Amino acid sequence: MPRDALVPSEDTIYGWIQQVFDRGVRRPGYPADIWAIEFARDRFADLGLENVRLEPVELPYWEPGQWSLHVWPTGDESAAIEVECFPLPHSAPTTGLVSELTPFDITASGAVQGKIALFDAPLMRTPHKILAGLGSWHYDPGDTYSDSAQVLPFARGIMSVMEPSIDAGAIGFIGALSDYPGDSCDYYVPYDAVERPTPGVWIRGSAGQTLREMLDAGNVTAKIVVNSRRETITTHNVVGELPGTDEDIVVIGSHHDGPWSSAVEDASGIALVLAQAKYWSQIPQSERSHRLVFLLNSGHMAGGAGTKAFIAAHQSELARTVLEIHLEHTANECEEVDGKVVPTGLPESRWWFTSRIPALETAVREVIESEGLRRSLLLPPTAFGDRPTTDGGDFHLAGVPIVNYLTAPFYLFDSQDTMDKIHRESLVPVTRAAIRLVEWTAGRTATQMRSVATNIDS
Repeated sequence: MPRDALVPSEDTIYGWIQQVFDRGVRRPGYPADIWAIEFARDRFADLGLENVRLEPVELPYWEPGQWSLHVWPTGDESAAIEVECFPLPHSAPTTGLVSELTPFDITASGAVQGKIALFDAPLMRTPHKILAGLGSWHYDPGDTYSDSAQVLPFARGIMSVMEPSIDAGAIGFIGALSDYPGDSCDYYVPYDAVERPTPGVWIRGSAGQTLREMLDAGNVTAKIVVNSRRETITTHNVVGELPGTDEDIVVIGSHHDGPWSSAVEDASGIALVLAQAKYWSQIPQSERSHRLVFLLNSGHMAGGAGTKAFIAAHQSELARTVLEIHLEHTANECEEVDGKVVPTGLPESRWWFTSRIPALETAVREVIESEGLRRSLLLPPTAFGDRPTTDGGDFHLAGVPIVNYLTAPFYLFDSQDTMDKIHRESLVPVTRAAIRLVEWTAGRTATQMRSVATNIDS
């Protein structure tokens, strides 16, 4: 059981989140991200972790300078209006792409050949009951899932949202975030860091409606300007260790970058890993079940580059890894009220991606109930594809047993991810839950964990 006096307080954990958030936009390689790397390294060192180090990660850096979108009735540029927008990450720059605007329709996709495509991108909405049905168990005292739905942070196509228009011959892309709570256009998607050959911008759903009304009245011309810089840089994973009773390993990780100042995504993850480091640094080595490796990886917003780099550099250690615990996003559920995004008073639904190891699944269920972590789903790693939607998913693909904690509020990739989105009441219980899972690994070896897995690779 966790020693309560040694568990960092809610104020301490929240204070770390505030420090990271206050530095500003934390995209990979930005000044605030570099600061976060140094902050985490220094905290690891202050806590007395061993072998504290920065491990290099090469990734694509993308920084937009100036961007704009103007539209006008074709033939009357004097009537042009400016539409607020945000460029799609890693889409092509342009000094001024001017072309006819045409709505994209998958059934008549050829209509956008040589034109700028207007694409509606509503976020996905999924009933909680359906999400719960993807798992083996859920914990929802109060039955909040019975008649509610989750607004997910993904539009149709997710990472490949531009591809249908590009494949149809469009030379530009305008994505309208229709039915988006808060009517934002600050949407940092795709975040796979793939360079795309076509300029693209996101616009508000309300602006998308305006453009469609203009198109109903006649032909419309659009001009996209995106002044952006893309280059390869070297950033760093932050790693620290504490010796245990043997040389098998438990990895406790998250990522340090984010799309904006991003309190939830993932200043909260940084703080949760620091909370683990602080707690375990106060526990005698004889009571640490295995060697503990604390990892804050780079480049989540660049296709998970940091986790991939860590796994590639530590292949020899993966076979000795008993468990990878990944901690991402202590989030408030929010809704739109009178045009503003406000917390509902509930935590966002919690996803616990857990390897199909019966004893591990039982342990996660017990931890969730003991810590009162309501609105939790126990999900197999393959609930949404071949891997969880976390950086820790790469550990699963590498054959490492995992427990990956994640929430997915709609504002995750948006500048609306501010400090009021943190579910403060979750900070200590999630920290205690992770401590209990580390404790659970005592007496279990990496070899034993794999031998009892029922479906770890599927």
